[in-house]
Amino acid sequence: MSESGMSPTFDPIELEVLWQSLIATVNEQARALQRAAFSPIVREAGDLANAVFDRRGRMVAQAVTGTPGHINSLARAASAMLEEYPTDSLAEGDVLITNDPYKTAGQLLDVTVLYPVFRKGRVIAFFGSTIHHTDVGGYGIGAGGRDVFEEGLWIPICRLMIQGERNTDVWKFILSNVRQPDHMAGDLHAQMASGEVGAQRLRSLCDRHSLDDIEALADEIITRSEAATRASIRELPAGTYRAQAELDLTDGSRILIVCAITVDPVKGEILVDYEGSSGASASGINVVKNYTHAYTTFTIRAVLNPELPNNHGSLEPIKVEAPVGSIVNAVSPQPCTARHVVGMFLPNALLKALAQIKPDQSMAEGSGAVWTMQVSGNHPDGRPFITAMFTYAGGVGARAHKSGLSACSFPTGIAAVPIEVVEASAPIYFHRKELRTGSGGNGQQIGGLGQTIEFTVDTERPWQLNAVTSRLAVPPEGIFGGDAGAAGSFTVNGENVTTQARVTLAPGDHVRLDLPGGGGYGAPALSESSA
Repeated sequence: MSESGMSPTFDPIELEVLWQSLIATVNEQARALQRAAFSPIVREAGDLANAVFDRRGRMVAQAVTGTPGHINSLARAASAMLEEYPTDSLAEGDVLITNDPYKTAGQLLDVTVLYPVFRKGRVIAFFGSTIHHTDVGGYGIGAGGRDVFEEGLWIPICRLMIQGERNTDVWKFILSNVRQPDHMAGDLHAQMASGEVGAQRLRSLCDRHSLDDIEALADEIITRSEAATRASIRELPAGTYRAQAELDLTDGSRILIVCAITVDPVKGEILVDYEGSSGASASGINVVKNYTHAYTTFTIRAVLNPELPNNHGSLEPIKVEAPVGSIVNAVSPQPCTARHVVGMFLPNALLKALAQIKPDQSMAEGSGAVWTMQVSGNHPDGRPFITAMFTYAGGVGARAHKSGLSACSFPTGIAAVPIEVVEASAPIYFHRKELRTGSGGNGQQIGGLGQTIEFTVDTERPWQLNAVTSRLAVPPEGIFGGDAGAAGSFTVNGENVTTQARVTLAPGDHVRLDLPGGGGYGAPALSESSA
């Protein structure tokens, strides 16, 4: 409600103008963040999330770039941050920060900044951002941490800025615990600068349309989005649809994801229950509930109503339950830095269940999580180097009317950091990067191809590789009679790597990655000779 005490009404044309202005504002926020970021994984790959929230901490609109794991986790993180620092307790120039993995995006490397927007001495909105920082101390981007405290610096929900000035002790604690403090500081300033860009644009929008705040606009957008989502659910047949999918990891362990999707057309709600999924892992692959919720809601909405805006309203009718302390609902101190390897795999189980409801909108299994790499070591003069996380994608599963995409990041949407940028960040030399011929599963529609990458590190000293790979034994399944794609392979000097922990390698050691291909959709057509 506005300060005048009256809720404005919006005609359809004005509402559309305001909505497009909000989208343009958060997109500009995201572009400003990418331009200013130090980390290549943010600047080049778009591993980030940006959104605008109302005074109550409800996500109203998101930028079109970014990853579902980040954006839908950010949607829940803002309200958690405002529980500790209520809206009306904030002063102009305050900025909130946290990387609490159990309240935000599930790993300490993902830092969330919440930037209040003041107008006429009052908070009218927030701009939030979550990005992957290169380093927060600790283990790095890998699955080898034995608990969350070993994985890096935990930043509780606190004020990064107080009335426009640095919260000095907080900055000291953060920058004293990272290997590249200049990069960390630069990325934090990029997040704040992008929030200020959003704030300036939002205040201009309110001025142009004579709005005291965006509360009534947020109510209108969120209410319409929720109603449309519930309407699309009411068109589905009632029932519970079950499925499961198996994921194998570098060390040979297996993870089972079990899901039951219950459709309630009367309420216009969907409940996804992960009861029966594997228990927690000793490795850092456990998924916090926020991240499970993020990829669950993304998958449901991708099949159900992808054309609707993604905000608090459209997410509200989708409920998620998961056993506490399981692989999909981690609790402290369970390690979780490499939570993406399981979190990004969840859609493979969900899509099998959804195929029973909407077969034409579903797809075969794909490679799932991107494979992540991080290299560290020392130059000949002893100076340390550490790369930002760089990622590679396998093949996407085929759909009813289209072949799967090759070397494409589904469900995350993250781009690959160009090899030239990786080589510029550390003494890495790439020998090969090409599509993996024949890795897609056959079918009426063929699965997408994986890719092959080979690299060495030009150093005179031993170096370390943090690598997170998956699907090395159990290939992505086809659907409705389609063939499976090819499983992956991760070798050093031709020998299989069998650990999820960081490995120390020697100068000249040769790393080869063969990423899985996607499964096929539908039984392959018989050839004329066999007909």
